[in-house]
Amino acid sequence: MRVDIAEVEHVALLARLQLSAAEKEVFTNQLNAILEYVAKLNELDTKGVEATYHVVPHHNAMREDQVKESLPPKVSLENAPDQAQECFRVPKII
Repeated sequence: MRVDIAEVEHVALLARLQLSAAEKEVFTNQLNAILEYVAKLNELDTKGVEATYHVVPHHNAMREDQVKESLPPKVSLENAPDQAQECFRVPKII
């Protein structure tokens, strides 16, 4: 499968991108190089290879919840840039 300039123009239109003629040519060549690489990967024989989702063994690192004493407000607010009545003060967002 090869990508032509018309397809790059279509994708640019969908993404609301304005590309110059030179950029369209560059992206067309880059996309074709990527597709050629993927086609090479499809040639590999993967029979008998176990499917993986991660390159290293992965296990669930859950732990039991533990009730602990929380920090006192004075310690929690030591590095706060702005505070009021033992609370963090932040700019109004609405």
